[in-house]
Parts: sequence; C-alpha cells; structure tokens
Amino acid sequence: MAVDEQDLRPDITLHRHHSRRRHLDDDATALSINTIRALAIDAVESAQSGHPGTPMALAPLGHLLFTRFLKQDPTHPGWPDRDRFVLSAGHASMLLYALLHVSGYDLPLEELKRFRQLGSRCPGHPERGLTPGVEVTTGPLGQGFANAIGLAIAERMLAQRYNRPGHDIVDHRTYVVCSDGDLMEGVSAEAASLAGNLPLDKLIAFYDDNHITIEGSTDLAFCEQVGSRFEAYGWHVVRAGDVNDLAGLDAATTAAVAEKTRPSLLIVESEIGYGAPTKAGTAAAHGAPLGPEEARKAKRNLGWPYEEPFVVPHEVHQLYEAEVVEIGKTLHGAWQARFDAYERDHPASAHEFLRVTRGELPPGWDDSPPSFSDEMATRSASGQVLNTLARRLPELIGGSADLAPSTDTYLEGSGDVSCREFGGRNFHFGVREHAMGSILNGMAAHGGLRPFGGTFLVFSDYMRPAIRLAALMRLPVVYVFTHDSIGLGEDGPTHQPIEHLSSLRAIPGLVVLRPADANETAAAWLFALARRTGPTVLALTRQKVPSLPAPPPGAVARGAYIRAHGGDVVLVATGSEVHLSLATRDLLARSDVTARVVSMPSWELFDAQPASYRDEMLPPWVPCLGIEAGGGQGWCRYTDDVVSLESFGASAPARDLLEAYGLTPDHVAQRALSLIDRTGARAARSSGVT
Repeated sequence: MAVDEQDLRPDITLHRHHSRRRHLDDDATALSINTIRALAIDAVESAQSGHPGTPMALAPLGHLLFTRFLKQDPTHPGWPDRDRFVLSAGHASMLLYALLHVSGYDLPLEELKRFRQLGSRCPGHPERGLTPGVEVTTGPLGQGFANAIGLAIAERMLAQRYNRPGHDIVDHRTYVVCSDGDLMEGVSAEAASLAGNLPLDKLIAFYDDNHITIEGSTDLAFCEQVGSRFEAYGWHVVRAGDVNDLAGLDAATTAAVAEKTRPSLLIVESEIGYGAPTKAGTAAAHGAPLGPEEARKAKRNLGWPYEEPFVVPHEVHQLYEAEVVEIGKTLHGAWQARFDAYERDHPASAHEFLRVTRGELPPGWDDSPPSFSDEMATRSASGQVLNTLARRLPELIGGSADLAPSTDTYLEGSGDVSCREFGGRNFHFGVREHAMGSILNGMAAHGGLRPFGGTFLVFSDYMRPAIRLAALMRLPVVYVFTHDSIGLGEDGPTHQPIEHLSSLRAIPGLVVLRPADANETAAAWLFALARRTGPTVLALTRQKVPSLPAPPPGAVARGAYIRAHGGDVVLVATGSEVHLSLATRDLLARSDVTARVVSMPSWELFDAQPASYRDEMLPPWVPCLGIEAGGGQGWCRYTDDVVSLESFGASAPARDLLEAYGLTPDHVAQRALSLIDRTGARAARSSGVT
C-alpha cells in the first residue's frame, strides 16, 4: 500500500508516528545501539588505532537520528532533497561508518574490517567522495560545524528560488554532531555568530558535552557556558540531558524540529567510552584502542552476547531495513511524485533545478565574454566579468568578508541575503574570513550553487584550513583574492602579500590564477567556472594595469603562453609583472638583446601540460628569468633566476615601492643581462671553449 510522506514524517522529517513505530526502549533498539558500539570497538582494535570513546558514547544519538529523524534513501545517497548529516567530530568516524553500514549504504562490513587501512572506504576521518553517505570531509575541528551552516544556507536559498505554492521540492534539514573541541575552535564561533543572524530553522546541531579532551578534563581550558553563548548568538538552545535517555533525546530533537525561526543547539550529556570498565569517562578512551581485555569487559558490561568481532545481528539488519531503507525509498518516491507534478506545472524551473543540482552549466554560458582595451585594475575587470556571467548563471552566488566594494564581488541587481530574505545572491559574511571559507565549502557540497568568496590576498591566511579542505573535497569554490602585491601601496606590509602565492600553490588540487590584465582575467573566470573538480584562486590587482590583446583561445587554461617572441632570454612572469617584462623587453632591445615574454597565469595548469608544450614555452637551452612581486619559492623549477620579494613591504605610494624593491625595467634588465652572461659562461665552459 502506498504511504504518503506526510503520514510517515509529519513536517517532512519526522516519521515517529507511522505504523512501524517502535518503543524507544525495546530489545531491538538496545541491540542496535550496542551493535554500533561493538563495531566501533572492533574496528579500532583491528586497526590498532582510532577513537572508540565517542562512538561508544553517542551510539544512542546516532541510532535515534538515523531511524527516526533523518530523511534519507541509502539506495540513492545523492537524492537532492535528502537531509544532510555531518559528523563534525570526525575523529568519531566509526560511529558514522557503523550507521552507514547497518542503514544499507554501499559500505560492506569488509570495509569496516579494513578501517584506517590503505584503500579502505573507512579512513581515519570521514572523506567526501570516498564513502557513500559522507557529505563533507571532517576531522579538523570546527570545519564540519561551519560546513553544516553552509549546507543549511544552501537549502534555504534553493527553497526560496525553486519552491512554488503547492510545490515544495526543496525541504530538508541539516543535522550536525559536534564536540567540545569543535566549539573551542575559532571558526565555529565565527560561523555560529553568522548563523544566529539568519533564520536557519532547519539547522540542528548536537553538542556532545562529555567534559573530556585529549589532555584530560575540559576544565583545563574550557569552562564557558556554551548554551548561554549560543543563546547570545540568537540560537534556540535545548538542554537534552543524558544521551542514553532516548525518550528525552527524542523529545528534545522533536522540539528542535518544531522551531521555526532559529537554528537549534541541543546540548547532550554523554560519557566517553561508555561501558568500558576503567577507561569510561577518561581521556584514555578518546584516541587509542581499548585493549583486548578492556574491550572484552566493555562488551560484557553492555550486555553484548557475541564473542567474535564484527557481528551485526539479523534483528538489527531487519530493524534498519524497515526503519531506514524501506522508509527512505517511500520518502524518495513521494518526493519524486511531487517533483513530477512540479515539472508539469513549472517545466523551465524544473529543468534548471535538475541542471544546477547536477552541477552542469547551460549552453552558451561562456559565449562572447567581456573584452577590454582600457587600463584598469584586474579586480575591476573581474567585477565586470562576474556580473556578466551572473546574468547567465543563476546558480552563481557569493560575497565577501565585508570587502565587496574593495574586491568588486557584488552582483548588481541581484539582491542581498539577509535575515528577512533568501532570494538574493549577494551573501554578507561579515569580517569572518575563516567562516566564509568553510561556509562556501558547505554551499558547494550541498549542490545547486556555484559559490565564490572575496577578500584581500593577504587575508587568505585566515581561511587556509577551509581552502585546503575544499581542495581535498574537490569542491568547485572560487576565491577572489585582490590587492595581490606591494602594488596596493599605502596600506603597508600588514596588507601586502609576500609569501601567499607560494603558500597557496603548495596546496594540492588548488589552481591559482594570477592574470596579467583584464582580458586574461575574463579567461581566468571562464576557466574557474568551467572547472568542477576543485577550487580556484583568482589573484587580482588593486592598481591599474594596461589591457593587452586578448590571449589566444585556451591559452590561459594551459597555464602559460607567449606574449612576445625573442631568442636571447626568456622573461616569464605572472600578473602585473607581465607588463614589467614587456617594458624590460623594450629596454633590452636597445642593447640588441631579444627577449621572449611568457605570461604564466597558473603554475598548476602549466605543470599539467605535456613536456613538449612546456619546453616550447620555456626552451631549456635559453636563459630564463622569472619575475613576480612575491616570494621566490618554487620559481627554480622553471627559471635560472628570479626577481622576487624576500622581505616584507612598506607603507608608501605603489610607484615608490616598486622602485625601492627593484620592480622596474632598469633593474630587471640588469638581472637579465647578468643571467645571459652567467649562463653563456657556463655553456662555454661545458663545451671546452675559453
């Protein structure tokens, strides 16, 4: 018999009152909870590493959420309207893996047996894209919590954009489990503060208040009143009590689901390592195997009847098959029927919804990009390109860390996201770079949006952990980092990036693009938005630079191309220093020295080219001088010498700074001539000529 979704879960997410309702304290429930605990104990013992304590403690919460609250279909883990579950306390990964296995996700028991082993889909911390059912990569504390806020924001924005009267095709919740450590990290404070300013009523966070950190009691360093702090942020705070009181936990979660104006924080009290005879409630249960004897006694204390490891009783499979798999299929089917009706009534919106949730771009989105001939800062060109593309890509949304006028990241005529309105496309992150980076990751991981975020390049330091995780998760986030050199001038060394390009280029999977002019900037944006396999940085100038002829099609996407030909020396540069290279070339010509100028907007893209192309751009037999207004680390892989900055800048007009730090045609020409002399002498010695 067909069952309507509303009968299964009133208010979409709950299915507490359906015909298969079970008592919270029945034998099958207790056996299921202990199965999760036992699997965690066994996996950590088998790996001889891991974190058994929190999975043992939070097994009741995990069971309750998966069987009674989460809207999910394990047979289709990518269903767009599923609830999102984030284990921000990623060290407790075996809690999630055990739940995913018993819930029918494609995670066989053999994978749990290979926990933390090479090639296993059960790594030490959850990784997006590796394990079905894992929404975001967690482990660095605070990141998952902030990602969850991004997931919830994405749900609200998509619901505002696509839902129609009688057609709610976007209507799901985000649940996140966080620890003391998560809430100590500064990123969680930034993100929670921002979330409290928004009506994210479908965001529910569970704070595991177990009073234990690696070093001992939380009293050593953490005695704040977390509930009061979150109430001050504007959150709905529920003190849920003992995690083993399932009836109380159920009531607290139900109260959070019923909240209609604010995000909710549920404070749950647990005992780490619950059931372990000597380690329960101590730091010893946190990050190491219990040991064979302690593990055996813990299972006995829990009433676990099995001696062999990795047992999942038939009754547990039956319970989860009924409560998760079958219910999930029905919920998914009900949504599909609603979507089919939506598609009949609103075909254009339905087509766009399917396109954006698949991450596809529409035909013709990159036709006739803006072209430029005037002198302008690349940040200004970026703003014009961004606004042009935004008119073609409704999924393109973003904002800045309170710097939109300086980073040119405001989408004109697109409205603002605020506590009263989610239909806009300009998101105001406030002065919260780290939270911005993490929330952008959540938005991208949700699907349906292509997010970007802007700040000064020097402040990328504040959000580096989130950038690294975006690369690890292969999320298509775009970072607009302006004021990219000492060319910003009077703000001085606190705002002038030196080591930042090198630092960002060191992150695997991150593509850094530093365009030379407005037309390269347009090409860089086209590449960044076409890229679906990882994040991209656009490093842009504050100062104006001349506009050069548009690069050949595909040239920027190859990382480097020839701007001017010559055979005596190669001048290879990025960004504004391409213009310095061209001026240097003209100066060298007066000495009958011909210089090739190569614009290299991206090291990563250039490195991905065949060796034949790389040698064509930078012939190994021709002296090569690199030029960049930043640290010189890494340039030796391409050049024989580099004109770079190896000290902090100063506060002065940009022209004076460039002169003082040797970024002038005269100085670069001298370095080029010296390089030619040195490499020529080496060539002569190697051939035996004196």
